Amino acid sequence: MIALLVFAVFGCVVMGLIRFVCGPDDADRIVALDILFSAAVAFCALAALATGRVLFLDIAIGVALIGFVATLAWARLVEMPREQDEESES
Repeated sequence: MIALLVFAVFGCVVMGLIRFVCGPDDADRIVALDILFSAAVAFCALAALATGRVLFLDIAIGVALIGFVATLAWARLVEMPREQDEESES
């Protein structure tokens, strides 16, 4: 059962990497980054289930926190106007 879940999460990682690399827009890449962090949290939860150690759940919480902050930072960076765009509008 856990092996089936690992393959499902791995499929999500593959699709997220494809969207991250080929995404036509920055918003697509931000969503792909969030998917990849969610998959990392899922892998940590599956590792906790497979081994019976709760330490992996603490790692999952840390990865989720880093993913949240990284997604917010990247979204904020994309939202900021670029210097070239400001010069061309003047």
